[in-house]
Amino acid sequence: MPRSALAAFAAAVSPSHAPAFPLSAAGIRTEVLSGLTVALALVPEAVAFAFVAGVHPLVGLYAAFLVGLITALIGGRPGMISGATGALAVVMVSLVAAHGVEYLFATVVLMGLIQIAAGLLKLGKFIRLVPHPVMLGFVNGLAIVIGLAQLEHFRLPDGQGGHAWLSGGPLATMLALVIATMAIIWVMPRLTRAIPAPLAGIGIVAALVIGFGIEVPRVGDLASIQGGLPSFHIPAVPLNWQTFEIILPYSVILAAIGLIESLLTLNLVGEITGKRGGASQECVAQGVANTVTGFFGGMGGCAMIGQSMINVTSGGRTRLAAVAAALFLLSFILFAAPLIEEIPLAALVGVMFMVVIGTFAWQSFRVLMKVPATDAVVIVLVTAITVATDLATAVVAGVIVSALAYAWQNAKRIHATIRETEDGAKVYAVEGPLFFGSTDGFGELFTPEADPDRVIVDFAASRVADQSALAAIEALAARYEAFGKTLSLRHLSRDCHRLLNRAGQLMIDSDDDPEYGIAVDYDVKAGAFGAAH
Repeated sequence: MPRSALAAFAAAVSPSHAPAFPLSAAGIRTEVLSGLTVALALVPEAVAFAFVAGVHPLVGLYAAFLVGLITALIGGRPGMISGATGALAVVMVSLVAAHGVEYLFATVVLMGLIQIAAGLLKLGKFIRLVPHPVMLGFVNGLAIVIGLAQLEHFRLPDGQGGHAWLSGGPLATMLALVIATMAIIWVMPRLTRAIPAPLAGIGIVAALVIGFGIEVPRVGDLASIQGGLPSFHIPAVPLNWQTFEIILPYSVILAAIGLIESLLTLNLVGEITGKRGGASQECVAQGVANTVTGFFGGMGGCAMIGQSMINVTSGGRTRLAAVAAALFLLSFILFAAPLIEEIPLAALVGVMFMVVIGTFAWQSFRVLMKVPATDAVVIVLVTAITVATDLATAVVAGVIVSALAYAWQNAKRIHATIRETEDGAKVYAVEGPLFFGSTDGFGELFTPEADPDRVIVDFAASRVADQSALAAIEALAARYEAFGKTLSLRHLSRDCHRLLNRAGQLMIDSDDDPEYGIAVDYDVKAGAFGAAH
């Protein structure tokens, strides 16, 4: 391969904010083995989520391959792993049950287009509005969800259309293999880091099970993963308004859930690796991946926190690991299905339990006793809602509660220092933001009936924030006007001045006030919002 082509490949698989990927044998081995570990863990997850959504296992596997490959190549955070997820599958199941899988493919295409639009509009930046307590709740909730999902592997078909829990010897054997896998993963890094610990755990336990013929549930017991290459397929749905009305609500919900989970995972992986990612770029990548997946018979997907944690802890840091994971998954489908189907589920369950232990924010128990009560409530609330419903609902609820708590705290901060000038005017020096939550407190600061004929409100330490604030100022002016007194405003910032002037509340005698830092007084004209009536 020419040196220039090699350099181009290195740049493509390396983070844009980091030096070129080190093309050393050790670096490539670490990335590839990390990708192999992730691919092995992806198989049962993709199959299980396909069952949850009510579609064929290959629909989940194709989604894991296509979404994983495309986001690996153009995503905003090297090291992240994307694929079919349970958060999306639980929304899809009602659509598939009511309208069939072809409508699901059309929904995934529209979902992708919505995500691309969100990325192009730079909406990914709003993920910064998610407070840290919400992040802790998200991590804890998702860790619990991942852990609970593994319990399904302790059940087997009962032959009557249902499932029965393992018991007796089979249960003891399953638990022993799970614990053995976890022990290997814990011990391995202390012995060598040449092989990712999760891969070693899977390999050793699989060798024991296959070598000694131990009867335990295996990947093949879920479903066959044998298949061919995904083929281009236009969703077989009527191209009319009725179809659009059916798929639009699902597409919007799926797009929102996918982006929220992907962007929160992006932030989490960024904190672990110490490198920033591109939120809007990730939105576009997720959108392109889902649009393509919908046309190739996949169920769509988003970032996967569990597999991303496996990749990061196994040493995967560049795009090469995620690309390798997707390609390994495809090779399993095409060539290695009989071998992969022999892997015991206990080994993969052990890996995921270690992911749960590593993902759960154990320090949050200590944090709960030290942070404000509202933040503690948000952490517990987001965790509980994530487990009970879905991630999007949990995050939205957490952000709303945090925002309301913040608004309430700011509403209580407004107060005023009062003084009189040499000419007998009374000055109220307001401190704290004036917005919808503090307008009542603002009005209670003033005593129009007892004040002198001229009153000045000094906003040097305050800010007029919204329409409720404008209405409060106007109402205050009307109160003073009723007593035949004059109300003036002083030390308005540029944005406050523009806001008030646009509303027609400022009677400005001079336009020479370039900095708004000097004591220029503005009279207030009542009636713009009807507050005087």
